[in-house]
Formats: sequence, C-alpha cells, structure tokens
Amino acid sequence: MSFILTLLGNLAGLYMLLIFIRVMLSWFGGARLGRPAEILAQLTDPYLNWWRRFPIFRTGYIDLSPVAGLTALSLVQTVCNTTVYYGRLSLGILLTIVLQAAWSIVSFALGFFIIVLLLRLIAYLTNRNIYSTFWRIVDSISQPVLYRITRIFFRRRLINYLAGIVLSAGVLTVLGIGGHLLVTLLSGIFQGLPF
Repeated sequence: MSFILTLLGNLAGLYMLLIFIRVMLSWFGGARLGRPAEILAQLTDPYLNWWRRFPIFRTGYIDLSPVAGLTALSLVQTVCNTTVYYGRLSLGILLTIVLQAAWSIVSFALGFFIIVLLLRLIAYLTNRNIYSTFWRIVDSISQPVLYRITRIFFRRRLINYLAGIVLSAGVLTVLGIGGHLLVTLLSGIFQGLPF
C-alpha cells in the first residue's frame, strides 16, 4: 500500500509540473511551439478544461482555474505523502490538509486582488494613462472588488474613488491576516483530534 501511495503522490507531483509548464507556455499564445507542446496540451487540457467549467474561477481577463486544479493535485499529493509518512490518515489530519488547501486558494486570490488594487492606487496617484490595455485589464479586475466592498460599508452612498481603493485594499488585508490566524488555530485543533 505504501508503494501505491508513493507512486500516486509522485504522479500527482509530475502532473502538477506538466500543468505548470503548460500554463507558462500558454502565455506565448502566438508562438509555434511544435509537437512537444501539442502533446503537453493533450495531456493537460482535459483536466484544466474540467476546472474551467466553474465560473467562480474566472473573472474578466483572469482565469484562476489552473490554480484550483493545481491545488487539488497538491491535496492528493499531500494526502498520499502524509499517509505514507504516518502510516495512517486520521480525520483530523485530513481536515487540516483540506482546510489548508482551501485557504491556499483563498489567500492567493486575496493577495492577487490586493496587488491589483495597489497597482490601481499607484496609477491613480501618479496620473498614469489609464486608457491603455494594461490599465483596462487592471480596472476589469479591480472594479467588481471595489464595488462589492464599498457597497458593504457605504450601501448606496457615493464615496471618493481613492477612499474606495484604500478601503478595499485594507479590508482584503485584514481578511487575509484574520483568515491566516483562523486557519492556523483550526489546524491545531484538527490535528489534536483523537480520531
């Protein structure tokens, strides 16, 4: 059984590497990459396409479905490696692994949106040309976040755009810190469970 779990963990790690390479190569959309890239796409695209079905992982120009797919594979690899290491897998350890995997997706998204909001803040303060393609992409990502957060705090009242950016970045930062502390606390509790 240990051999099978080790093999599954290693295969999950190898597949994660293939997906990472595939994602990196997709950034060179116009380049002709030849037969190896086609084979790589045939191996990884069915899995990635399964994750792309969920609209929660896609917003505007951003597709976070590879992050979700990689997290799921990382979860499989961690479960296999933990079971081999401890010789068993308790419910507490499994809950901790799942909680930390879910938190890794959430914390990645929070960090990403904080960076986007900080970019938008810098552009606003320095009067950058906000009509370029780059800033349109940044706006398509930041506007839904700004809108939702400012509506929670100010309902229908209009607020200054700068205040909205600062408030949104601050709220996301507090959520990130609070979430990290909560996940750390819950992980300790789960690992201490007797079953």
